[in-house]
Amino acid sequence: MPDWSVRLRELAEAAAVPGAVLGIWADGETTITPYGVLNVATGVETTADSLFHLGSISKAWTATMIVQLADEGRFDLDDTVVKVLPEAPIDPRITVRHLLTHTSGIDGDVFTDTGRGDDCIERYVALLADVELLFDPGTAYSYCNAGFVLLGRIIEVLDERSWDESLRARVIQPLGLEKTVTLPEEAILHRAAVGHLDTDGSRVRNWQLPRSLGAAGLIASTAADVLTFAVEHLSHYESMREPQHLPVDGTGGFTDLGLAWRLYDWGGRRLFGHDGSTISQLAYLRVDPEARLAVCLLTNSGNGDTLFASVATEVFTHYVGVAPPVQAEPVEGLVDDRHVGRYERAGVRFDVTRADDHLVLEYRATGDRRAVAERPDVTFHAYPADPADGNHFVTRSTSAHPWTLLTFTGTHLFASGRLTPRR
Repeated sequence: MPDWSVRLRELAEAAAVPGAVLGIWADGETTITPYGVLNVATGVETTADSLFHLGSISKAWTATMIVQLADEGRFDLDDTVVKVLPEAPIDPRITVRHLLTHTSGIDGDVFTDTGRGDDCIERYVALLADVELLFDPGTAYSYCNAGFVLLGRIIEVLDERSWDESLRARVIQPLGLEKTVTLPEEAILHRAAVGHLDTDGSRVRNWQLPRSLGAAGLIASTAADVLTFAVEHLSHYESMREPQHLPVDGTGGFTDLGLAWRLYDWGGRRLFGHDGSTISQLAYLRVDPEARLAVCLLTNSGNGDTLFASVATEVFTHYVGVAPPVQAEPVEGLVDDRHVGRYERAGVRFDVTRADDHLVLEYRATGDRRAVAERPDVTFHAYPADPADGNHFVTRSTSAHPWTLLTFTGTHLFASGRLTPRR
């Protein structure tokens, strides 16, 4: 058995991640390994029971409550949202399943702060009347935070309480999760991590996204609680792991989507899980049902991707003899002017120009998103990933990060799982 405390320290130091917790559940045996500090400014030590933001792993928790409500006969997943939530100012063709699978077409990265009150999700949903529909519902896949806020509002209306209260009653309390919270006044009662930038390792200025985004990504938890939640899904909610046959980008072996869960193929082994990213806190969960293995990694750094790539390789190679698929890398290929121009959606703008052998993407956070972005303006260099077609590229924010795919379709830029229209 590897000494995971030694390996986590060595790999985290190499990745310049100040604090992390690795959780492993292997057929009933749990191992929790902490490393480093939660906050470089205070030096508070990371412990096994430290809280980290889960980011979009929270979507699986919201989806679990939606499936519970559907199982109770309150609605069908293929019902339209306006049938369940008549006041929702969205395209009447959008179904609950579209929200769960990021196929609604709603421009999904709306980061409007609608306050700290229990009505924040209701007020957020009202704002969607002014949000663009990027494509006809059900015709494409584009990651959509706003869709999960809508799901949170459905839960609130049917349960007649806030999303936070339903989460406690439906998931946290039944599973005995004593260190899973959603609000900063709850997190401050525990040892809570703070994000750090991937550029210089400095502490971020903001701790949490607006409360209105709760159902999409505001849960904070410990590795042990995350593993308990994952193990629950090994024996229940099988429908959430049924492939929906969607055109995802394949990054990290991501081959399809269930209901919120991402489905992976690692060397022929079928995994499910999710990643999460908030304000320089990155979290990861992978579950191998056949091996009865669940692994989570919680980090407090924008360099979390680098650490996860190495940790996941070692952990899964040890337990099941496979590793995450090798990512695409740059090749010599066609680069021309066909993709030069501006691409824009809510909160994000890309200006694309061509250099000699690659494309340059000037990323700019806009609108409400700019208020919570620690790096609101970033330049990416994108290199061909296919020698012939000129549409597929790879990029990374720094040389220490893994390469990620992006694709130009002629009308859109598909990057980070999101479609951004050409303007």
